[in-house]
Amino acid sequence: MALPMPPGLTHAEVAFLAEMEMVTIVPRQRLESIDLLSGQTPPLRPPHRAQLPLWLALLLKKQRRANIVPPPWLHPASLSEIIHRETKENPQTFSPPPPPPAHANPHDPGHARRLADADADTILSPPFQPSCTASAPAGYLPYHWLEVAEALLAHAGDDMAAPAGEVRSLLRDLVEVRAAKMRSSTSVLGGAENGLMELTGVGAIELAESRGFVLGVVDGVRKIGASAEAARREDEEQGSGIHDDGGSDDDMGI
Repeated sequence: MALPMPPGLTHAEVAFLAEMEMVTIVPRQRLESIDLLSGQTPPLRPPHRAQLPLWLALLLKKQRRANIVPPPWLHPASLSEIIHRETKENPQTFSPPPPPPAHANPHDPGHARRLADADADTILSPPFQPSCTASAPAGYLPYHWLEVAEALLAHAGDDMAAPAGEVRSLLRDLVEVRAAKMRSSTSVLGGAENGLMELTGVGAIELAESRGFVLGVVDGVRKIGASAEAARREDEEQGSGIHDDGGSDDDMGI
């Protein structure tokens, strides 16, 4: 008999979904368009850049047919900026997700332009936007940031803008900072009036790995709340019983 699977997605499943993210490559050989389920790929003509799904870009990289251009947010300067923001500027919240590409300000990576009301119906949110391409804004972490970074470091480390060891070290620090923030954010479940957690900017793998911990905290808070409610009702019933007994004694005295 098969054991029941835990709720949510596993690390491998989230990494598999992240392979659909679009990345930028520099082809080294000519390649005609390929028909995929998601549509046709652009024809590859060196040295012109092209955007392909991560899984196809990694395949071409392994075959030495293309080089992968790392997204700007994976540069050491951008990772250092995000770590500073997570620890110093906004230690209680996560970094915001990247803005839509059409509204990103390339001269000011840490901020986004104000969105017009007329464009509100056409804005795509992560992960349904090319936030891992070479045109993605720096200073933001996309929805699949950790999965894409791990894949690129594992299979395209020589294409990084800095030594792979430096990038791994910064990613490790960022993972630890955000993991600690995720654990501390569960304290609002019992103390806040609405009992809601702010998860804006949290990545897919972070949600998958923290699901069990958060659900355990929620279940514990629910049990504590149920026990407190049962004790309150018991006290109310005992108090009403004492009042009734006192009323009976007065009636007997009369």
